[in-house]
Amino acid sequence: MSTSATLKRTPLFDQHVALGARMVEFGGWEMPVQYSGIVDEHNAVRGAAGLFDISHMGEFEVKGPDALAFLQHVCTQDIAAIGEGMANYSLLCRPDGGIVDDIFVYNLPDGYLVVVNASNIDKDFAWMLDNLHGFNVELTNISDHASMLALQGPAAEGILAQAAGPELAALPFHGVATGMLLGDIPGIVARTGYTGEDGFELFIDDDNAARLWDGLLALGRAAGLKPAGLGARDSLRFEACLPLYGHEIADDINPYEAKLGWAVKLDKGSDFVGRATLAQIKQQGVARKLAGFELTERGIARGGYELRDAAGARIGEVSTGMPAPSLGKNLGLGLVPAALATEGSELSVVVRDRPVRARVVKTPFYKPRYKK
Repeated sequence: MSTSATLKRTPLFDQHVALGARMVEFGGWEMPVQYSGIVDEHNAVRGAAGLFDISHMGEFEVKGPDALAFLQHVCTQDIAAIGEGMANYSLLCRPDGGIVDDIFVYNLPDGYLVVVNASNIDKDFAWMLDNLHGFNVELTNISDHASMLALQGPAAEGILAQAAGPELAALPFHGVATGMLLGDIPGIVARTGYTGEDGFELFIDDDNAARLWDGLLALGRAAGLKPAGLGARDSLRFEACLPLYGHEIADDINPYEAKLGWAVKLDKGSDFVGRATLAQIKQQGVARKLAGFELTERGIARGGYELRDAAGARIGEVSTGMPAPSLGKNLGLGLVPAALATEGSELSVVVRDRPVRARVVKTPFYKPRYKK
């Protein structure tokens, strides 16, 4: 078991402690799970804005003559359709169709930036290196000196306009650009996020992370900006039904099971790792599918709890479950037989050895409010 002495820390560790954050282990990092409280931070993001330290995420630079061809080979998304100054979501898949990771790809003037999940940095980089043969590409893992902040919520645009000027604050959805933050901090700004709200993700060198964090909190205080931890990040992405690696997606879950077939471009004009298997899966259909459900009796679904069908037979387990602060309902996600993934299907969740009735409902639970 990891101890605080062996856990990695972001450059903002001292800021988190000074703000009274409760620190926990996450993916090998010591990270803030909450400051004022998960629900309070969740509501701040939905109603005003929240600032997240996501410097534990991984960042890879992909440059060189074959950068595009390489990313087309390893990504399910059509990278050629991501114009310069834009970004998009993609998956890395194994030859058998299982998901190595979900990623974001940013097209910058001097190459591509790929952001991966914190717990998968070493695995993803090794996997990409294994698939690099024959491509003239410079692949660099810059995770150890790159910091990343997420400014999310309806007030995010106004706060960023103060910090970086109106031009960067006017980026389109999934737009990305370089610029100066707080006057003299060079960084990359992208209109992307993981909360279901409008907002931005900011990339800066580690040396500038603390000053940017403090500066944004000061600028945004009047607008209701609050620091937010991993607890609110999880509840926000859960309501919007955004997947989390190790929960809704994994090496043994394919995109069609995870309802991420929209990120698989089988007809993009070039082969990619896993394409043949994924084409077969799409044609044949899947035996199981991710479904969202609402508990109709008293109880709270938690990750790992057993799911049963109406006859009481085990059909899977909860991938993520919790009370949804924005909706006032106890909700959950889980892989279930495809026939039961339809809206209205009756299930049960085993909560403390007691089956609690649930009903499959439409997803996402919370309609994202991205600025498009």
